Amino acid sequence: MEGKKQGDLVEGYRVLSELGKGAASLIYLVQDPRTKQIWAMKHVEKDSPKDQRFLDQAEAEYQVASKLDHPGIRRITRMIRKKRQFITVKELYLVMELVDGQSLERHRPTKMIEAVDIFHQVAQALAYMHERGFVHADMKPNNVIVSDQNVAKIIDLGQSCKTGTVKPRIQGTPDYIAPEQVHRRPITPKTDLYNLGASMYWVLTGTHIPTAMPKGNSLVSSLDDDFIERPRPVHELCPAVHPKLEELIMECVEVDASKRPNDMHGVADRLSLILGILRAAEEREKGDASPAA
Repeated sequence: MEGKKQGDLVEGYRVLSELGKGAASLIYLVQDPRTKQIWAMKHVEKDSPKDQRFLDQAEAEYQVASKLDHPGIRRITRMIRKKRQFITVKELYLVMELVDGQSLERHRPTKMIEAVDIFHQVAQALAYMHERGFVHADMKPNNVIVSDQNVAKIIDLGQSCKTGTVKPRIQGTPDYIAPEQVHRRPITPKTDLYNLGASMYWVLTGTHIPTAMPKGNSLVSSLDDDFIERPRPVHELCPAVHPKLEELIMECVEVDASKRPNDMHGVADRLSLILGILRAAEEREKGDASPAA
């Protein structure tokens, strides 16, 4: 896939720089010359028949994003299809909100209170998605961008789908994937609960939970949920974790979806409570540290 150069005009947008690349895509920083607005632009190109799934994924990402309007989810404002001989789509462009910050994967919070604040923002955004009938289905630290002001935004809706979708093949990131994704059962909000729980676990401990995705030559976990190894308690790896937060995380990563929290709104409410506890404790510490009158 040949990249665009700085200054090139692509579908009416001027390329400023390249931001990153994926399996069959490139992402550019672009500017609309008319409005001077800066955007991110994803370019997906079909070089061979196997690339069709990347085009399908990008189109699905736009279809979901176009039905969402939440400050915690990246906006995608436009999709441009380029056809070959006016018949088949050969390449596709997505014009996306430019999200300034670093992913949770690249930059883990150093303070517990900052981490919980981010988790709470993500849970609120996911709850909004679920209300509108969609599941993100690939919630992981790399898909959460956090600004210098600790404002979080979910990106990459490429695997998002309607609640209840049964996917024809396994989709998800192995270290965060829920059992129902591996077994190709219906994808529901409970799937996002598991993915978010696995993400929170890694952010706090630096360790991934065991999942149903087979490791090496083992097929045990992929065949039977009962054999999936339980993750170690969070406090063993992160002694500073609040007991209520550990309890929530361990519930989210329950193999049996019926044992996970009821919904993402409940998760957001519990994270809000934990955040309040941590903030109150921080205020007390500040008071204790202040010099005596």
